[in-house]
Order: sequence, then C-alpha cells, then structure tokens
Amino acid sequence: MTEKRQCGVLLPISSLPSKYGIGCFDKSAYEFVDALKAAGQSCWQILPLGPTSYGDSPYQSFSTFAGNPYFISLDALIEEGVLTKKECEAVDFGKDETSIDYAKLYKGRSKLLRKAYERSDISKNEEFCKFQQEQGYWLKDYALFMAVKSRFDGAPWSEWAEDIRLRWQFALDYYREQCYFDIEFQEYVQFKFYEQWGKLKAYANENGIRIIGDIPIYVAMDSADTWASPWLFKIDEDNQPTQVAGCPPDGFSATGQLWGNPLYNWEVHKQSGFEWWIHRIRHCFTMYDIVRIDHFRGFDEYYAIPFGDKTAENGWWEKGPGMELFNAIKNRLGEQDIIAEDLGFMTDTVVKLVEDSGYPNMKVIEFAFDERDTGNSSDYLPHNYPNNCVVYTGTHDNETLSGWFKDITPKERRMVRQYLNNFHTSDDEIYKDLICLVMRSVASLCVIPMQDYLGLDNSARINQPSTLGKNWKWRLKKGQFDRQIQTEMRELAVRYGRCEPVYEPEEKETEAEEKEMKEEAVPNAGIKEKAGEKK
Repeated sequence: MTEKRQCGVLLPISSLPSKYGIGCFDKSAYEFVDALKAAGQSCWQILPLGPTSYGDSPYQSFSTFAGNPYFISLDALIEEGVLTKKECEAVDFGKDETSIDYAKLYKGRSKLLRKAYERSDISKNEEFCKFQQEQGYWLKDYALFMAVKSRFDGAPWSEWAEDIRLRWQFALDYYREQCYFDIEFQEYVQFKFYEQWGKLKAYANENGIRIIGDIPIYVAMDSADTWASPWLFKIDEDNQPTQVAGCPPDGFSATGQLWGNPLYNWEVHKQSGFEWWIHRIRHCFTMYDIVRIDHFRGFDEYYAIPFGDKTAENGWWEKGPGMELFNAIKNRLGEQDIIAEDLGFMTDTVVKLVEDSGYPNMKVIEFAFDERDTGNSSDYLPHNYPNNCVVYTGTHDNETLSGWFKDITPKERRMVRQYLNNFHTSDDEIYKDLICLVMRSVASLCVIPMQDYLGLDNSARINQPSTLGKNWKWRLKKGQFDRQIQTEMRELAVRYGRCEPVYEPEEKETEAEEKEMKEEAVPNAGIKEKAGEKK
C-alpha cells in the first residue's frame, strides 16, 4: 500500500442505481466514479464480482475466476445493436428501485443475454477468439460446467451422472459436442463482462480512483473450481466434502457459523508450489488494483467441521499454509497490494502472520466499543492503530453506523461519547463525528460504506450473516449521492490530509472593482476627482 493518506468508499456494483433491476457497468457506474473524484476519494471498494449461486451471496460463486452476468450493461448491448430498448424494457425486473428482486432478475436477464449472443456472430470476432485463448486456463472448464449444469436443471455437480461428474474423457468430449452453443454462450457472456469491466476500471484509474477487489478465502462446493480440480480440496471419491469451513461458537452465535465450503487440501497445494493460488491472485490483479482477502486468519489456522453436521459446534482447528503461501506468491508475482481481513478473535500466531506478510490489516470502529471490555486497550480504538492498516466504520457484514449506534447498549453509547468527548450531538447526527474520528486516525487508508456517509439506518444494510432471503439487495437511489454530500466528503478528506486541496484561480477584477480598490487605497481620491469635475 502507498504511504500516502487516502480514503475511499465501499459500495457493491449491485448497489448502483442502474436501470433493469440491479447495478451494473452502465452510465451510473461511470457517474459514480465522477462523484468519487469530486468527493476527494481515491479508492472504490466493491464486493466479489463472481456469478452468484443459491442465496445470491457474492461469497458463494460458481467460479472464482468468472464474472457475474448480472453486471453486464444492457444499454451497451443496445448500442451494439444486439438488443433493443423495447426488449429490455418489456422485462419485469421489479418495481422497487431501492431493492434487487433476484428471482425476476434470474428469469429475465438470461433470456436477454441469450438473444444478444445469438445476434452477435461472436465466433468471427477476433477479440473474442483472443479472449478464449488468454483465459483458457479457467474459461473452458467454467463454460462447460455451466452448460452441463443447465442440462441437469441446475443441480449441483455432485448430483450429475457419474461419467460427467467424474470427468471421464468420453463424457467430456460428448458434452462439449452436444452443448457447443451453450458453451459458446457462456464464453460470450464472460467476454462481455470482462470487456465492460475493463473499460470501467480503466476509466476509474484515469480519474485517480483505484479499485479494491474482494475475494473469499474459500470457493463454493458447487463451482467449476471444485468440479475441475477436486484433488485440491478435501473431497472424497464420492464427490462429497469430508470437512467444511465455518467459525466456532462465539458471542455472536451460540452454535457457530456453518459456511459449508470445502476445505483446501493444503498438502497438495504445497506440492504444486501453490500453482492454483498463484493463478488466482494473478487473475485478481488483472481485475483490481488492491485485493482484500476475506478471512485471512484461515491461512494460519482454519476451523474444520465434519461434513453433514448441522452446526459448527463439533469442529476443530487445523494449521494452514502460513507464510509459505505468501512467500510463493511474492516470489512469482512480486509485491502486491493486499489487505488482510483479520477481524474476529486474533491469536498470537495470526498476529504474527499478518506482521510477517507486511499486508495492512483491518480496523472497524463498530468493534471498538464493547461494554465487556475494560480500559482502552482495544485494537479497534483509533489511538491504538498502526499506520499500516485500513480503517472502516463498518463492512458489508455490519450494521450501518446509524443503525449500530441505536442498537448498542446505553453503556456503550456512553463509551462512544466519552471517547469522542461529545455529549451534545444528537443520536441521529453522531455518525458524522464517528466518520471524522476514523478519517483523522493514522490509518493509511480509510474506507467508509456509502450508507454511512448518507446516515442511513439498518434498512440499508447489505448483509446480516447467518440469514437468508433479505441480503445483498440494497441499492442507492439515483441522485442520492448528490453534490452536497460530495462537497462534504471532499472537505473531510482535505481536512484530514487524505486529499489534496483544490485551489481555484482568482478571477480577474472588473474595471469597476479595480476603480473601487484604488479609491480605497488613496484616501479622498474619489472626492478630489469629483471636485475637479465641478471646476
């Protein structure tokens, strides 16, 4: 990370105020970049961009390399002439502009993209052919995976017919022939995704905005990654995981968190020189400028839960690859801008891994005030921050700042006000003081969710862990990130040294103003002039 003090905004692509049901790489994304620049920001943090599966979570994707078709701009396809505005407007994407209706999105988007593909004559496109070759290390398996998945009515690959489930060569050849156009359609969708994303990222970079990407430590069980390379994971000969990922019981959950992702077979990864991970990280840095790795502590020790358990209570800790992995990445890829998400319970060995890696870790101000803590030793209190960290008011998993302040205990609210030395600001406005608190901290980078700058309550929350059906839906309204908010954000960024001030050139004085200034400079000059006129 650069030593220069910076600030940025956290907003998922899906939350942009685009047309057609979900945020995407359309005009609204470019306008958001313009607004960030006007607001004195230098970073835009997003959530994972992969195609989402059941539950719509960006942290459960069909591929760690592929992009989400929902983010493809339909307006761009209209401009290309492969779709019409009438066709797009005829699809019901839902009426609520502040929320995403994933059921309607799923039904409507795929049909439009298929029409675009069938009209594209894409096989004759030289750039498409080049894309197929350059991305072949993941694209072929992913496109086949999605095509076959469609043939099995969306069933997880562990439930497919044995021949294709186990990737027998004759079955692979058969499905590649039978699903030729379905496979090419999937490749077309990925081509369009990466073409549009590349243009948006280039525009952001040209305007001084760096993109912070986000990758989960684990991949989904029902993904092209596990199907194509099951030996890299703790998966048995029957294609079932033997152990799955999660978190142990804690103050937030009495039974822990059962994520269900298959765990890595780290011995196999070590034997290959961590080749798959190097491919993954290299790919990330073609997409993003900075990469935040979720659940970083899992590289030191990871929590293993027996497959089939209904809760995380019977799990145990096992050792991860540690610095061996990150040394391999540095040896192959050089120094990279990576953020270590080290939130939660930190053991001495996790702390050492973060320090040895040299990556900045995360601080969240919402974690700093807990009535169970005594004294002022919390790592989340700003006076304890090192420079090499990234501070947030909250993440996509947290309550909004305003919602959090209302939900904490009276004792904790008093702790906040004591730390701020502020007993006068109303509860509805205290979020502004907390934003100022993290902005003036020594953290090299400060990232604040868009909802917190807007002072929104928990109805604007992105995710509530361990729940289904109400997450990943919130969207920014068009015009909500207005000039006033942008000006206030820039003033904060300048005040706390996270943005250079803009000096407006002074306008040349008019002749009348020059005359007035001369009269003020020479006492009675105007009177004498008038007296002379009378003579």
